[in-house]
Amino acid sequence: MIPFLDLKSPYLELKEELDASYRRVMESGWYILGKEVEAFEREFATYCEAKHCIGVGNGLDALHLIVRAYEIGAGDEVIVPSNTYIATWLVVTHAGASPVPVEPDIRTYNINPAKIEQAITPRTKAIMVVHLYGQPADMDPINDIAFKHGLKVIEDCAQAHGARYKGRRAGTLGDAAGFSFYPGKNLGAIGDGGAVTTNDSELADRIKVLRNYGSQIKYHNEIVGFNSRLDELQAALLRVKLTRLDEWNERRRIVAENYLRGLSDQKKLVLPYVPDWADPVWHLFVVRNAQRDALQKSLNDAGIGTMIHYPIPPHLQEAYSELGYNEGAFPLAEQIHKEVLSLPMGPHLPEKQQAKVLSNVVEYVH
Repeated sequence: MIPFLDLKSPYLELKEELDASYRRVMESGWYILGKEVEAFEREFATYCEAKHCIGVGNGLDALHLIVRAYEIGAGDEVIVPSNTYIATWLVVTHAGASPVPVEPDIRTYNINPAKIEQAITPRTKAIMVVHLYGQPADMDPINDIAFKHGLKVIEDCAQAHGARYKGRRAGTLGDAAGFSFYPGKNLGAIGDGGAVTTNDSELADRIKVLRNYGSQIKYHNEIVGFNSRLDELQAALLRVKLTRLDEWNERRRIVAENYLRGLSDQKKLVLPYVPDWADPVWHLFVVRNAQRDALQKSLNDAGIGTMIHYPIPPHLQEAYSELGYNEGAFPLAEQIHKEVLSLPMGPHLPEKQQAKVLSNVVEYVH
């Protein structure tokens, strides 16, 4: 069986360093908001070329705390992609605001800047951009629109650790960014974790208070806050993995190149499109096929793990039925969700397994 994602091999490669970091934390006797979190925040901020990093409990919280820190709430609107994981919408809903979907560029699957302005109303407060599958969205026109209308730009970087847009790191392409360190991410913890990056010092200070019960001084609560803190153990483990992130992203790029080269002649497949200004980190390698379900079954029968990212767009999820969207409301997102299939991808995928994936895909679609 070729797994869709191998989470054991990263540990085995870094076993001595990860085990040492675990022992260091356990022997310290300090497990919440200590030296490991402070060190990781410094190191990840430097990596992202940002002034500030604030460690939080998970990626959903990272985005939610940004929205809260900007005091976006009831009666406000936030523009979101129609083609994304539901978490992007959930953070807006949790804050009491309304998500306003905008269709993607069918080539990149990211939000289409040309369609954003028509969705802006007097209630719009921010644009939440997702760098889907590890490829940055087209940020310059998005920032221009935001500046014109006085809006904040929030990056959902859950899949884009290390990605670059015109030479600049994801995480510094808007006003603030939320990262997830879920185990399957390019930079994954051994459990949940997340972070906010920003160059806005005032925002960073506010999020530090919000993540810790609304308190800077123990038992003195300035605002109604939350409990969302990256713990010391996950921070220590992430510090080890961060030193290998660029190397592992490069390995992903090599896998993607092999796939692109091996599938280039298959007219029944839509392969990933990379604009010349994008430097993706290939969190996922996603193809499209009109007979996606049959293709997935064929690969599964051959012992090849795949996943669908994602089978149901947010506007058709039961959770958002009250918004009243019917099938056909966002046809591009719906088409994408019906056709996409993610092939095995990761920095520890052997060439032999890559070759098996390619041969089986070609055999089916030829």
